[in-house]
Amino acid sequence: MSFNKPKKFDNNLIVVGAGAAGLVSSYIAATVKAKVTLIERHKMGGDCLNTGCVPSKAIIRSAAVADYIKRSEEFGIKADVPEVDFAAVMNRVHEIIAAIEPHDSIERYTDLGVNCVTGNARFISPWEVDVDGERLTAKHIILASGAEPAVPSIPGLEQIPYLTSDTVWELRELPKRLLVIGGGPIGCELAQAFQRLGAQVTIVQRSGLLPKEDEDAAQAVEQSLVSDGVTLYTETDSVSFAQSEQGTQFDFVHEGESKTAYFDKVLVATGRKARVSGMGLEELGVSFTPQGTVAVDKYMRTDCKNISAAGDVAGPYQFTHVASHQAWYASVNSLFGSPLRRFTVDYSVIPWVTYTSPEVARVGLNEKDAKEQGIAYEVTKYGIDDLDKAIAVSESHGFVKVLTKPGKDKILGVTIVGYHASELLTEFTLAMRHGLGLKKIMATIHPYPTLSEANKYTAGEWQKARKPEALLKWVERFHTWRRG
Repeated sequence: MSFNKPKKFDNNLIVVGAGAAGLVSSYIAATVKAKVTLIERHKMGGDCLNTGCVPSKAIIRSAAVADYIKRSEEFGIKADVPEVDFAAVMNRVHEIIAAIEPHDSIERYTDLGVNCVTGNARFISPWEVDVDGERLTAKHIILASGAEPAVPSIPGLEQIPYLTSDTVWELRELPKRLLVIGGGPIGCELAQAFQRLGAQVTIVQRSGLLPKEDEDAAQAVEQSLVSDGVTLYTETDSVSFAQSEQGTQFDFVHEGESKTAYFDKVLVATGRKARVSGMGLEELGVSFTPQGTVAVDKYMRTDCKNISAAGDVAGPYQFTHVASHQAWYASVNSLFGSPLRRFTVDYSVIPWVTYTSPEVARVGLNEKDAKEQGIAYEVTKYGIDDLDKAIAVSESHGFVKVLTKPGKDKILGVTIVGYHASELLTEFTLAMRHGLGLKKIMATIHPYPTLSEANKYTAGEWQKARKPEALLKWVERFHTWRRG
C-alpha cells in the first residue's frame, strides 16, 4: 500500500497515548528541543495513574491497615474489630490519584514544551494522524495507546454488569459477596484487598494461582489468601452465569465436580489486551503478534518503520517501568536513529512485583523459566523467618531464592516472597544489570537490623555451600600447631 509522504512536517514526533510510555517519549522529545505533539483521548497518566498501579496500591494499603488492626494483639495492643467505611476508602483512593495527577498533567507537559491535544487519534498515513477532524503530521510517530481489560467469552456474562480493573474504582458500596474471575496478579491483589476490607471473596481461576511464578511463591500467596478467608478454586472450567433467587450465580467445574458460586458483584481479572482497534493500523499494513500486541522490531519500530510502539500496546511485558524503558528506545531511535546507529531494546533484567501479602518480587529467570528454556542453574534459598528484623516486626515469613550459573556466583534470576519484597529486589536488579555476583553482595555492609540483610545472608548461604573443605582442614591443623 502506498501513501504520499508530506513534503514538510508539523512535528518531529507525534505520540499517541499519554500513559507511561507516551509521557516519557514526549518528555524526552521536548527535552532535546524537538517539536512534539502528545494526543490523549481520555485522561493524562493512562491506566497506571487512573485505574492501575496507583489506585490498586492505595486500596491495598487501606486493606493492610485493616488487617493490622485485626492482628493488633500480636503487638500487645487491644483494638476493636475494624469498622471499614468503604466509601471513605474509595474517596482516599481518588484523593491519592488527584495528588499524583499534577505529575502527568497537561499543564506540566505544556510547560515542558509538549503540544498536548485531547481527542481520538486515527492514522491516515505513516506520517499523518487525524484527531477529531484535525490532521497532524510528523516525521516519526510513537504509538503508546496502552491496554484494556480482556474479557473472556462466558455464556451469560454479557447480561451481568461486571466489573474490571478499569471500572472497580467506581464502587462506593462494599460488595458483600465478590466473585473474582482470574488468579493472576490483578485478581489476587484485589481479591485480598476486598477480603480484608470485609467482603466475602471467591476466586475462580482456570489454572493455578500466579501461573508465571514458581510453585513455592504461588503457594505462599495461596496460603495467605486462604488464611484471610478467601474461598479459592483453581484448575477450573467455566460454564455460565445466570440469575437465581439467591442472587447472580456462576456455574463452573472444579476437579470434575459441578460447582456454583453466588455473588453480588463479579470482577473479571483475566488479563489485559493491547488497545489497537479503531485507529486505522490495519489500513497502514501494521502487523500484530499472536498475543494481539503490535509487532515491533528490536528498535521498537512497527512494519511502518517511521511508526514505533511502546508500552502495553507493544508488549511483551505489561509493566509501567517497562513502558518507560521502551519509550527511551522508541523516542531516541525516532529522533536520532540512522541506518548506521540505532539502539536495541534490552529486556535482560526486568523486575516485576505482585503486591499481595506476602509480596512476590522477581527479576530474571525463575526455576520455571530456566527449566522451560533448558538453562542450567543452581539454587540458593534463605528463609526470611530467620531474619532478625522480620522477627522484630512480626513479618517473619517468606524467602529469598537466587538462581546462579553452575559453579559461579553470577546471578541468573531472583524470586523474593515476603514483607516488602519489592524493595529488597532492587539490590539484585542493580547487581544483575551491572554484572555483580553474590560475592559482591556478601562483601557489602548492610545496616542492622534491616530486611535487606536477607540479601546478604542469601549470598552467605551460597558461599557456605561452597566452602573449601580441604583448605579448612589444613587451617585446622595450622591452628592446632600454633597452640603448641
